[in-house]
Amino acid sequence: MLTDTEGIVLRQVRTSYNRRMILLFSRKYGKISAGTGIGEKGRGKNALALRPFTYGRYELFRGRDSYNINSAEVIRSFYRIGEDVDKYMQGAYVLEFTEKALEEEMPAQAVFDLLIEFFDLLENRDRGIGTLVLGYQIKLLRIMGYLPRTDRCVICGEQKETPYFNIPEGGVMCPECAEKLKGMKQNQDDSTLIYCGQFDIVNIIRYIADNPLRKLENIALNEETGRMLQKLIREHAAYHLDISNVRSEKMIE
Repeated sequence: MLTDTEGIVLRQVRTSYNRRMILLFSRKYGKISAGTGIGEKGRGKNALALRPFTYGRYELFRGRDSYNINSAEVIRSFYRIGEDVDKYMQGAYVLEFTEKALEEEMPAQAVFDLLIEFFDLLENRDRGIGTLVLGYQIKLLRIMGYLPRTDRCVICGEQKETPYFNIPEGGVMCPECAEKLKGMKQNQDDSTLIYCGQFDIVNIIRYIADNPLRKLENIALNEETGRMLQKLIREHAAYHLDISNVRSEKMIE
């Protein structure tokens, strides 16, 4: 069956006989693997649409158990991302993070639109790229239903001071519950408790989650705050969405 869809190339792998397997994040079908014989060289519409950071339209042959990309064309190319090393590495990290967050053949149109918006902002941003990446991750977590809980202690449910963050429970925790938990689990890994009292991390998460990504256009977190929030979000995503071993993560540390 022939069909078409908008999409973004997440990854591609060379196979035999000049073919490639494309991991495509499609608007219509979600994350799919598709074979193609389209060459990557040249400046034709097919070749350009299979390059990183390109939003394209793809004609697919949809078989019983597989997809094949017959043709492709560019809707919009965010080529300037590839002209800046830092932007390229951060963008590559976001693509890999997104790939690991998505399930096979499960449409996620809200995530698709968020990724397009992220590319647009990344292409034109000159500073605070790490803040933009954190904003994307937090909004992705919210869309997928895994946003950290910040309105009350995840252990006792009380709305009070919550200077700790409990990764396994997925949110903030009050001092009383933190002390009880430490007493119950003497050998608990310290990485599951992150102290957040040095800055208002709760309001940062809430602000990002509740506002369009474009609201971060002129905002850049300071280095200490950014690193703490980065550690929290990565560990939260690794625990709750099994997003770990992100190879491109090392390039942006």
